[in-house]
Amino acid sequence: MKLIDAHGRAISYLRLSVTDRCNLRCSYCMPADGVAKASHDDILRFEELLQITEIAVSLGIEKVRVTGGEPLVRRGVVPFLARMSAIPGLNFLVLTTNGILLEGLAADLAAAGVQRLNVSLDSLRPETFSAITRGGDVTAVLRGLDAAERAGLPPPKLNVVVMKGVNDDEILDFTALARERGCTVRFIEYMPTSRAEGWQNHFVPGEEIYRRITARYDLEPITGGQGAGPARLYRFTDAPGGIGIISAVSGHFCASCNRIRVTARGVARSCLFADNALDLKPLLREGTRSDVEAALRSFVRAKPGHHLMTPDGAHHKPFAMSGIGG
Repeated sequence: MKLIDAHGRAISYLRLSVTDRCNLRCSYCMPADGVAKASHDDILRFEELLQITEIAVSLGIEKVRVTGGEPLVRRGVVPFLARMSAIPGLNFLVLTTNGILLEGLAADLAAAGVQRLNVSLDSLRPETFSAITRGGDVTAVLRGLDAAERAGLPPPKLNVVVMKGVNDDEILDFTALARERGCTVRFIEYMPTSRAEGWQNHFVPGEEIYRRITARYDLEPITGGQGAGPARLYRFTDAPGGIGIISAVSGHFCASCNRIRVTARGVARSCLFADNALDLKPLLREGTRSDVEAALRSFVRAKPGHHLMTPDGAHHKPFAMSGIGG
């Protein structure tokens, strides 16, 4: 059984946010003073998140990425992940984290059944990292990566939002890190989600990132890799590891989109930049399983075929990524 939208795309990937809270305040993700805290009743209970996952998997979802906010700040998240990993038919359970708490939880995450990590890491320089995250400690993240390796987790994907004049001079440093650790570093174009004034001054197109890297290193494309998602993936010809480039602004990938999102408040989103949304919370709390199934099927059928993301951000309402589950 598969979830197929009106454009013939099989939807097999769910990004599930378990909290909108975070222990960092990254400049491109949320305001400096954070976001308004949701009440306890506003956030889905773990049982409800598991119910969504079970239903989604029964409808054809094969991969779930648990996100936030920062998922590791939610109390009880490790036992929750262990229960999620046991859901029959769920083939891939992955977690996106900023890595600040990873050192103390890596072994528990591996034991719980998490199969891979994505770690947001926008600078290797303490001062720059602290400025981007508004107070974060990059050494804590690096210790977390070491702990994940010791725990037996596979090399993570490191996500780098590239910003001109902020961290774009570290592109080759991150490329060298990918070769050293045998991991994949994914360079992400800076997106105008909040339409911050002057954001275009920080924009670096994916093709420029690619040119900078290939001026130093030889790459060959990887095609058809499991879990590539929107990234164009490349491997090094003379070293382990590789890079990915996510061109959300300059190179759209709508035709191959296979995902939906559910926020910590229970709102399903079929596209970051489209306005259509489905509040699952009333169905979970007052309806039946069949109600949720039918609603998800209808929601997926209405998924936009293409929603233009433009460099001026004019075709979407501004939003904080932390509230959706980046």
